[in-house]
Amino acid sequence: MRLNMEHMFQSTNETELFNGDCISLLEKIPENSVDLIFADPPYNLQLNNELLRPNNSKVDGVKEDWDKFSSFNDYDKFTKKWLTEARRILKKDGAIWVIGSYHNIFRVGASLQDLGYWILNDVFWRKSNPMPNFRGRRFTNAHETLIWAAKSDASKYVFNYDALKELNDGTQMRSDWFLPICSGSERLKGKDGKKVHPTQKPEALLHRILIASTKKGDLILDPFLGTGTTGVVAKRLARKFIGIEKDKSYFKEAQKRINKARPYSEKDLEITETKKDLERVPFGQLVERGLLKPGDELTSVNKRYVARVRPDGTLITHKAKGSIHRVGAILEGSPSCNGWNYWHVIKGGELIPIDYFRQKARTMNANAK
Repeated sequence: MRLNMEHMFQSTNETELFNGDCISLLEKIPENSVDLIFADPPYNLQLNNELLRPNNSKVDGVKEDWDKFSSFNDYDKFTKKWLTEARRILKKDGAIWVIGSYHNIFRVGASLQDLGYWILNDVFWRKSNPMPNFRGRRFTNAHETLIWAAKSDASKYVFNYDALKELNDGTQMRSDWFLPICSGSERLKGKDGKKVHPTQKPEALLHRILIASTKKGDLILDPFLGTGTTGVVAKRLARKFIGIEKDKSYFKEAQKRINKARPYSEKDLEITETKKDLERVPFGQLVERGLLKPGDELTSVNKRYVARVRPDGTLITHKAKGSIHRVGAILEGSPSCNGWNYWHVIKGGELIPIDYFRQKARTMNANAK
């Protein structure tokens, strides 16, 4: 997407960065054009006094003007304005992630629902290295909350379930994420040694979000770009990106970071596909396409049983005949059986699951389109 905006600072074929007010710039983006929005809006922390450590050194917290609002009502008006524009530019199956703290996230959540978004999950980012509570008057604030919402309850949003499961060592990804805050070499610091941005988000957090809810080539938008973390991760994962940042100093840092980022190679960008999103290929199609032939022998995963393929895509053994699933279930005495993983072809002494041939059929079908 190429946008004609007077505030445009940098544009490439895949990335566009804008320095200016997010609401006025969002108004210029065409409706139904963005796949995913990640937003890290002002938290409205309401910090009135300096926060000191026990040794009387100052805590480098958020005290910038962009985080200050005269009242909750003003903050709510601001929130509804940018969320209204965000919903307008989302595609019908688009989604949004908003991150915040206890200071603002409940107000943001109410605005999302008021405006017609459909909340899918609240996710707790539990920090492995949170800042301690120096005054000892409250619990240590060790998490931030993300709200993931679809444009509407009818949206067919992207959720890469199986990729997230693999990312989590084969276990369903839960809604509590244990990740460190941004630190070390990733944390941007000025010549004075101070943080460039007080709330820079870790790349690991954005990596998980984009793997979870986008596809290669999707258009991602961040209306509160900060120092560019979302843009860096989007570029690496070959997602198109629009970033908006009001503060000129943050914007320059974001520009430098994103320019340095390099996409992963094309062959390294594939992720585990969610099974329900894959094209359905019946076993009979493997016979029709010649990937398996009538009379071919299939061997069970435990090598106890052998079945022969029939012209109509069914199997026959000495005990049963029927689909790959039904025959496997009968032989094992089980109520069900996944025949794609149960039946194998022996080649070179190795067991090759028939699911391998199903994948070949999908590739052949895709190439024929």
